[in-house]
Parts: sequence; C-alpha cells; structure tokens
Amino acid sequence: MDGPPSERARVQRLPDRARYDRATLEAILDEAFVCHLATVVDGAPIVIPMMFVRIDDRLYVHGSTGSRMLRALETGATACVEVTLLDGLVLARSAFHHSMNYRSVIAYGTFEVAQGEEKTRAMEALIERIESGRWDRVRQPSRRELAATTILSLPLTEASAKVRTGMPVEEPSDLELPVWAGVVPLAFERGVPVADLARSAARALSR
Repeated sequence: MDGPPSERARVQRLPDRARYDRATLEAILDEAFVCHLATVVDGAPIVIPMMFVRIDDRLYVHGSTGSRMLRALETGATACVEVTLLDGLVLARSAFHHSMNYRSVIAYGTFEVAQGEEKTRAMEALIERIESGRWDRVRQPSRRELAATTILSLPLTEASAKVRTGMPVEEPSDLELPVWAGVVPLAFERGVPVADLARSAARALSR
C-alpha cells in the first residue's frame, strides 16, 4: 500500500484503516453518487452535497454559475471533498463500541475550471453515471445551458481512503453479556423505475 501523498491527507485517527492505493480510492469514488464539498466563503465554512464523477485522475462537480461556493472555488479557494459509502451498522455488547462499516475518501486541493471539450466531456460523464448510454438518447445542452453551468475539476493528487470492515471490537469482559452483537448490512440499490407521465398528460390535454 502506498503512503499518504501529503501530511493533511494522512489518516490520523485509527491509521490501520487508511488506504492510499489508487485502486481503492477509485473504486469508492466510482461507486458513490454524492460528495460533500467544503470550503470557506467570506470567512465562514460552507459544505454542500453535490453530484460528481471521476474521469481518470480528476474529480468533476457541476452547478450554477450563480453559486457562491463555485465562484469561490473558481478563484482558487482551497477545497475539501468527502465521499462515504455506508456498508453496515455495527452493534456491540457495550454502548461505547457501537460503530459502522464504511468506505470513505477525502481529497484536498484547488479546483480548476473545465472549458470547451473538457466541459462537454464532463457533462456527458455525469449523465452516464446516472444511466449508461443515456447521453446519446437525450437532448444535448444548448449554448445557453452550457453558459449557465459551471464545471470544476479537482486533481486527485492529495487524497486518502479510510475503510472499516468486520465485527464489533469488544472488551473481553463484555463477551458473556446477554446482548446480541454483530453487523446489520446496508446496501444502496436501484429500485423499480417510475415513469414520468408528463408527456402522456400533455398529449391528452392537446386532444
């Protein structure tokens, strides 16, 4: 396993759970749909959940050109991005040792503005994350829509992962307590699609 790329990317608490290899980082980012993006705006911290996508060694986010956070990031504000996948609830025999199984990534750095072909490619990748093949089936963004959208990219040069797996860590004296202990698995999965009936309703009204 590779070491941390920087001191601030080093996992300080429970370092045995740290993962610095590229394969683990990319696997977590490619499975998640939402990141939490944090920076400082006008002297105050701000954090926003955002859709994102990874392309090669960069992470892309998008939003309105009117977003004060994105405007701050455009001008070079330092950012922190966090992603978490929750895999299970860890129930121990003591209150203190309850926990969760998870996979997480934290990345630091300065965002750059995506323009031209890079911007279009990032928009396509964001749509493809929602459903593979969808970009070629939908209407492409107009010039006005592109102009109203900011897309920023963050190089994944300063990132680390942290992973917890397995059963609760118990005190030996607690093992005989008559309390159930173990893991309740959690999973994120796609449900049955629900169709948008707006088109059918519009047709009916036009008759």
